[in-house]
Amino acid sequence: MNNLLEFYGTECPHCVSMHELVERLEKEEGIKIESLEVWHNKENEKRLLELDKDFCGGVPFFYNLKTNKWICGEESYENLKNWAQNK
Repeated sequence: MNNLLEFYGTECPHCVSMHELVERLEKEEGIKIESLEVWHNKENEKRLLELDKDFCGGVPFFYNLKTNKWICGEESYENLKNWAQNK
């Protein structure tokens, strides 16, 4: 099971920007992040709310199940990479 989760909304411009970094991370580092759309998928939205616990209250939201660390909103590539590598 993948321990790295990306929660996003289809029409969210910040999510689009961050997803480009996710794709770069997968390509350059071979790190797989599971993407879950929450605006049109109630199951994914429920999972987001369970993990978010009012940390962010929106998307994009990244959660690392291994470290329990999260990222709210837009972040730099370096920070996303560190989060994904459990740093």
